[in-house]
Amino acid sequence: MNSNYYAVIMAGGIGSRFWPVSTAEYPKQFHDMLGSGFSLIQKTFNRLHKFIPKENILVLTNESYNDLVLEQLPMLTQEQVVLEPAMRNTAPCILYAALKIKKSNPNAVMIVAPSDHWIEDENAFENDVKQCFTKCENEDVLCTLGIKPTFPNTGFGYIEFDKNPAAEIKKVNQFREKPDYITAKEFISQGNFLWNAGIFMWSVKTIVDAFKAFQPEQYQLFNSGIEAYNTPEEKKFIAKNYALAENISIDYAILEHSKSIYVLPATFDWNDLGTWGSLYDKLDKNESSNAVVGAQLLDRNASGNIVRTKNDKVVVLDSLDDFIVVDKDDVLLICPKEKEQDIKVILNEVKDKFGK
Repeated sequence: MNSNYYAVIMAGGIGSRFWPVSTAEYPKQFHDMLGSGFSLIQKTFNRLHKFIPKENILVLTNESYNDLVLEQLPMLTQEQVVLEPAMRNTAPCILYAALKIKKSNPNAVMIVAPSDHWIEDENAFENDVKQCFTKCENEDVLCTLGIKPTFPNTGFGYIEFDKNPAAEIKKVNQFREKPDYITAKEFISQGNFLWNAGIFMWSVKTIVDAFKAFQPEQYQLFNSGIEAYNTPEEKKFIAKNYALAENISIDYAILEHSKSIYVLPATFDWNDLGTWGSLYDKLDKNESSNAVVGAQLLDRNASGNIVRTKNDKVVVLDSLDDFIVVDKDDVLLICPKEKEQDIKVILNEVKDKFGK
């Protein structure tokens, strides 16, 4: 394995659209959402560890998930779990991780990857990442993987790239916000738009230089702790300074400003597993097109449902189509799949009415 290859797994999210399975105390990345025997963060780690040394993989997460990470990834040391004492979006934690890596290996190239995505062809994923790593080692560029759109999705941001057909890794013209349906259809018809999967690759030198140029205050804040990083003094420095960082995403902080961004259209199937409906798409279905995790299902004139319980509970569905049915501890959720985006709102209503 290449000792200059590093990975940062982003594992701080709550995944509230997967309530009641995903909760603030135990978010979706720590659950076996696919019924595969592995949690999503375990699958992500295993995918990256195929070509990145395990000691070069960091997990960025909230302080409250430290024990969960070490329990599920016991091969990691405490030093590889990078803890955020405050929620400050993606830019500060990526800069913090990049400076830690740069201090120990100035020649490093790194991938920033979400902890909770589904990727089918892991060999194709590895080849795509290595192709971007090679470009990042040889040029001062920021790379990302884009997903070829299969329909006009309004839930993703898009990447518009230069149409130069000769280039395999394409120059990015601009990042586009989540569009409405008409705009999304227009993007797809133009043929040079990809879904933004939030998977980034760069050398530590290039990303740190980008922060120095476009986010000088953030850079000064975190670089002032360079002597403490990777030492026992690091925790004290971060506890004192992290909350002072601006709450800003890597997209707004760096990607919108840089003129040296490239995208490789991914050669693997991908799903962000952002909702119960997206999970339904990736699960095996029975002869009635129902997807089942952890339950024993009797379906009578019922199809298109996703059913999840614990302990092989017997579930009977009669004359019910296209519903989410989730039984977890003291919560039972029964909701039409078409209203899956409302689950965040429903969760807040439940808290208001019944408490946490």
